[in-house]
Amino acid sequence: MKRIVTFIVLLGAFSLTAPQAAEAVKSYRLENGMKVLVKPDHRAPVAVSQVWYKVGSSDEHNGITGISHVLEHMMFKGTKAYPAGRFSDIIAANGGEENAFTGRDYTAYYQFMGSDRLEIAFELEADRMRNLLLPEAEFQKERQVVREERFMRTEDKPEALTYERFNAVAYLNGPYRNPVIGWDEDLEALTVDDLRRWYQTWYAPNNATLVVVGDVDPDAIFALAKKYFGKLKPSEPPVVKPRGEPTQRGERRIRVHAPAKVPYVIVGYPVPSLKTAEQPWEPYALDVLAGILDGGASARLARELVRGQEIAAAASAGYNLTAKYQTLFMLDANPTEEHSIDEVEQALYAQIEKLKREPASEAELQRVKAQVIAAKVYELDSVQQLATQIGALETIGLGWRLMDDYPEKIKAVTAEQVLEVARKYLIDRHRTVAVLVPETVEAQSMKKEPVDES
Repeated sequence: MKRIVTFIVLLGAFSLTAPQAAEAVKSYRLENGMKVLVKPDHRAPVAVSQVWYKVGSSDEHNGITGISHVLEHMMFKGTKAYPAGRFSDIIAANGGEENAFTGRDYTAYYQFMGSDRLEIAFELEADRMRNLLLPEAEFQKERQVVREERFMRTEDKPEALTYERFNAVAYLNGPYRNPVIGWDEDLEALTVDDLRRWYQTWYAPNNATLVVVGDVDPDAIFALAKKYFGKLKPSEPPVVKPRGEPTQRGERRIRVHAPAKVPYVIVGYPVPSLKTAEQPWEPYALDVLAGILDGGASARLARELVRGQEIAAAASAGYNLTAKYQTLFMLDANPTEEHSIDEVEQALYAQIEKLKREPASEAELQRVKAQVIAAKVYELDSVQQLATQIGALETIGLGWRLMDDYPEKIKAVTAEQVLEVARKYLIDRHRTVAVLVPETVEAQSMKKEPVDES
């Protein structure tokens, strides 16, 4: 989904690498429980090193939303051995790049550098895994940085704001109802003691996976991992209680009033992921269904709504089959100037009904499957993307070997299976709809509430 995927942070529907690439992954485990995955790639003398923690916004409870993301920021603020700023300075001095990202189901840190310099990255990451100082003054500054980031990325972007409010309504109990960056009220109330407890709870070797891809020898990497990470003591992460979503018993609808030039609509239907599906083939059929609707210029939404009827200025669809919990099949659109938001919403439903009436053509299925194979080849060109695929799949609990299975599972999807999941899951009374109602800045400033929802 072209625009919605940008809000989902990093991973949409996977286009995964070739089986022969995945077979070369070497797996190890340290005595303290930390997993180490290594994929050699000798085309260039570089490597990417990533540390993935099994914690993200889906593990947060009300009152501390955004804490995983704030901790990600604080991980660069120093230990006793390497004070604030030294981590990044050392990586840069060795010709490397480094950064981090927080998602719903994980938090990850990475360095991309010459493969002969990886030991430096290991030493630094192992140090901050257990020895972070979390000074109050740095926390106060970074919390404000995150609040400003939230304003720029969400509050000041009407479609992102609409998507955030949409999720809060689409999920009643599910762990994806809160934004990854957190609610501003929770960020304002967050304390450094909250952060310290979160760090001590989740940041441990037995709750982490080290992924290395590049010009390396797997056994040598394991020896380095053992040297630096092997001495760290494990902890006991809390048992995560199931947070299932109750069956939806009627359409939910929200209108978000915000300064904007163009109306916008998002529609979502609750669907299973690979982790939650009772029938293992269903997520692959949903993935193909998303490709039929929105898989390039020849897909149905672009062909029929944008170019054909010229009712939508933009329209897209998407589904994340690798979500850890129950997720949503989503569509979104902006109307053209000649049409209303109601008209474009009804046009999206017409496309859904068409999918439920008649099987997709063989040509459409072959187009989607060909795109998977092409994307699979493309992914081999990036050691960073390959490492991210391995790390995300392992951390979510699907296992990196899914890279072997995915292309063949997609190829096996039939038109009848696509028809079946459309009829089973894309049900009117189960959908959630969010509509962005554009208003001028002047109209907003006259209101008591900055965002009015009805």
